[in-house]
Amino acid sequence: MSDVVLTERVGNVLVATMNRPEARNALDPALMDELSEVLRGADADPEVRAVVLTGAGTVFCAGLDLKAFARGADFKKLLWFYHRGIETPVVAALNGSALAGGFELMLACDLVVAAEGAKLGVTEVKRGLFAAGGGTLLSQRVPAAVALEMGLTGDPVTAARAYEFGLVNRVVPADRVVPEALALAGRIAENGPLGVAMTKKLMRERRWCTPAEVESVFGSADAKEGARAFAERRPPAWKGE
Repeated sequence: MSDVVLTERVGNVLVATMNRPEARNALDPALMDELSEVLRGADADPEVRAVVLTGAGTVFCAGLDLKAFARGADFKKLLWFYHRGIETPVVAALNGSALAGGFELMLACDLVVAAEGAKLGVTEVKRGLFAAGGGTLLSQRVPAAVALEMGLTGDPVTAARAYEFGLVNRVVPADRVVPEALALAGRIAENGPLGVAMTKKLMRERRWCTPAEVESVFGSADAKEGARAFAERRPPAWKGE
């Protein structure tokens, strides 16, 4: 692993920091490859119950590295995360603006804490491209008129405006973004991991649970532990099984 993605464990939360501040954390193949490995690794680690994704410097992510794109670089390694995400909840900590592919990276996360000065935008059309990483699904998250204006003009909106649309959970001063995201992720990590994973899955898929899914959680050791901990007035000791 190189240093293009920095990682730190805070309890059961993994903090992943995209570390190309000189390039506004633009997504080149090296960053996408390493971020892919970090996210897959977090999802495979039962001790990681939430992830905070942020960027170094003053920009969360400016999107595709257009210089590398012009050289014909391959950008497919991270597409799986854009399309289906991971089972572990991910909180995007927008230390600054999230544009184009960076905005779509934010959309692939579950919760968003944004700096007051951050701009959010589907800006691909300004470079002759389109939002192939999920930005064209924006109309499922915000009113169609808003999505079409953002997508067709490429003009970004402020974090405060994105909060009004429901795209952002918190808007805070820049120096409070990571602490607030960590606090939010920590609240998630306190809960039963099986219940959290199923809740995320069903909410993302927008459907009812199946009988098998009910049994997989309600019949688990964690479900019994949650009931015992409640009766004994103590914090539960989750095992994820």
